Amino acid sequence: MEISINNKRKEFDGQLITVQQLINQEIPERQQGIAIAVNNRVIAKADWAQTPIADKDQVTIIRATQGG
Repeated sequence: MEISINNKRKEFDGQLITVQQLINQEIPERQQGIAIAVNNRVIAKADWAQTPIADKDQVTIIRATQGG
């Protein structure tokens, strides 16, 4: 399975994964202050564990930053 994460292609072993599983693999160290969109649709954090990611999906991971 191939998906795009922030416009970078990444291969997975073909199994169906959820948004939560993807986040656990990609950024296990810090999952606070991020937003996820799949195919330009924002996914609520409460739905991460139930939202599947399919082949050719586009995932956008946005991290909140501080500044002024």
